[in-house]
Amino acid sequence: MKRVALHNLGCKVNAYELDVMRQMLQEEGYKIVPFDEPADIYIVNTCTVTNIADRKSRQMLHKARKQNREAVVVAVGCYVQTGKDACEDESIDLAIGNHQKNELIPILETFLQNRENGCGHTEAERVSILDPERPVPYEEMTLRVSPEHTRAFLKIQDGCNQFCSYCIIPYVRGRVRSRRPEAVCQEAMALADTGCREIVLTGIHLSSYGMDLVEKRSGERPGETAYKEECLLRLIEKLHEIKGIERIRLGSLEPRIVTERFAERLSGLAKVCPHFHLSLQSGCDATLKRMHRQYLAGEYYEKVCILRSVYTDPAITTDVIVGFPGETEEEFGQTEAFLDRVGFYEMHVFKYSRRQGTIAAGMPGQISDVVKARRSEALLELDRRQSRMYRERLMGREKAVLFEEPAVFDGRQYMLGHTMEYVKAALPSEENLSNRILNRKITGFLQENIVLLQ
Repeated sequence: MKRVALHNLGCKVNAYELDVMRQMLQEEGYKIVPFDEPADIYIVNTCTVTNIADRKSRQMLHKARKQNREAVVVAVGCYVQTGKDACEDESIDLAIGNHQKNELIPILETFLQNRENGCGHTEAERVSILDPERPVPYEEMTLRVSPEHTRAFLKIQDGCNQFCSYCIIPYVRGRVRSRRPEAVCQEAMALADTGCREIVLTGIHLSSYGMDLVEKRSGERPGETAYKEECLLRLIEKLHEIKGIERIRLGSLEPRIVTERFAERLSGLAKVCPHFHLSLQSGCDATLKRMHRQYLAGEYYEKVCILRSVYTDPAITTDVIVGFPGETEEEFGQTEAFLDRVGFYEMHVFKYSRRQGTIAAGMPGQISDVVKARRSEALLELDRRQSRMYRERLMGREKAVLFEEPAVFDGRQYMLGHTMEYVKAALPSEENLSNRILNRKITGFLQENIVLLQ
């Protein structure tokens, strides 16, 4: 029985794909061991969204090689797609890109057989590398059991057609391709059968779900925004009917998909969580234009208002990049003022990372690390204040909480879980309430980011 150690870097899509690869390996009789233990095979699902992500991918691959010089080290995913660096890295034996991760087992076993027969390579064997310029079908992968048991990521889409000026992902993930609704529903039903109560729909560009599934026909196609909105809505409505699935949480959405019709139909589906991650990146119109984003700050604010008109205190979260090339103090000030105006539940603040191969990497006006750090800290402080204010508004309200695991704080036993808004909550309890949904009143704070229930 060969021992396999796996490590994931990057996004929720990567996490889902590694969970499926782990499942496939277990089903074929491989023994899964922790990454810091000796193994016969090390698999790193890599990320390349920033130069830092590239460096982390290389570090984990080199760590694997140091742990066992005789092991097979496999680099999988986005870092492999960026060029021949991965193949020239002496730490790597096998490189698999973003197209046939679902064929990991036959690819790996062919490699092992060739190595046993003395047919090895002097450099990394590079197989299954996605050509981002060529349309390819959706890579079907199915997760049957969620590692979390209570909640599962469910990948429904891959690829991106947006080509934001700072982003390498369309070049390494390829064009938009969507999973068939029947396959999505089958996986959701199988997860429900294992006791999973919540699914989180995820993809590289979730709002584009279904664009590629429409049959080509003569005449004009519906408006792109309306078409994407309808495709995603129909899928959510199908998932809403599945017995056993009690919550449907959406991954990151582009603001333009949010229309009054979209929000009203979602609000009529009781299982859909009032938790919306709307990607922003900047609150300054000039910066948004340089980023090649497809909206301006005013339009973004309108979308937030639409959601707040149909939901009571929905949790709105977002991403923000500070220090984008050319961002002046005035432009940063506009972003800070805009974020203060919107009032988010949580913000993920990123310092711009120069990514070779993108338009932004060659832009003038690159910002120093010192300035980026100062701007980042200012927004993180704003995030702390806004997040506290959002939780304070929930005080005294009764919320449905999906309990996940026990924990001990100051010698006392609690059950931890999340509200539908994805607010972490703790209930004093000696009873194991894992995977149960109970209504409880929020009465205070256990810690800064954990509300207390009674």
